[in-house]
Amino acid sequence: MTDNSNVTGWVGWGYFAATVLLIAGIFDTIQGFVAILAPDSAYFVLDGTLFVFDLQGWGWWTLLIGLLLVLVAIALFLGATWARVVAVILAILSAVGHLFTIPAQPWWSLIVIALDVLIIYALTVHGREMKARG
Repeated sequence: MTDNSNVTGWVGWGYFAATVLLIAGIFDTIQGFVAILAPDSAYFVLDGTLFVFDLQGWGWWTLLIGLLLVLVAIALFLGATWARVVAVILAILSAVGHLFTIPAQPWWSLIVIALDVLIIYALTVHGREMKARG
């Protein structure tokens, strides 16, 4: 029998974080498969700066990250402590990575950074409740 005495209504924040990670993982996995199946190089010119982008390399990276996110999200739903640590690290890396994409996609980058901050908050402040409820 589990001890639910430490569980409050705030446990929903942890499930919110797991759900966002699961959705992001599914999207990343799909994007990775699409980039791997249609490999090519893409070139972008933004304000006089040329970006060369290898889609197949990005596709493999995105596919691996997507599968990792799905695995971590499932482990979060089960209350695994290691999953909270990995999810916080991934959210920090995601937020820092999106700081670099603000010039190219400002609104999307700010939305993802805000979601990353919510994930970090949910798992650091209310993450133990998920384990107690599990």
